[in-house]
Amino acid sequence: MPIRILLVDDEKAILDSLAEILQSAGYEVRSASSGLEALDKTAQFCPNVLLTDVLMPGLNGFELALLVKQKCPDCRLLLFSGQAATAMLAQSFAPTFTALGHRFELLPKPLHPEALLLKLEQSLTSAA
Repeated sequence: MPIRILLVDDEKAILDSLAEILQSAGYEVRSASSGLEALDKTAQFCPNVLLTDVLMPGLNGFELALLVKQKCPDCRLLLFSGQAATAMLAQSFAPTFTALGHRFELLPKPLHPEALLLKLEQSLTSAA
């Protein structure tokens, strides 16, 4: 059974190109252009990995990750952003993730395809 990835980004070009890269690598990918759409998709598609942008309208990537972990506790979390302000946001959410026993990795945007696939593999083989 292929690894299931829920991919979330509010930028269509990035969403489409990342989906193509991941599908070409053999992953089962569902895409969402917002946090709310992603939450709806978790009702029928509990992902092994959530790969989400951080800064999006509505739910940000950290809020989304916490909600997805409630529905899919074994889901691995990979977040990405091209914004410098994300580091401060990550620091504000880190205590909540730690208190709940969740881990996430914050990746830079844009993501080089080889680096993305490597990080994805590392995430899947590391301890939850």
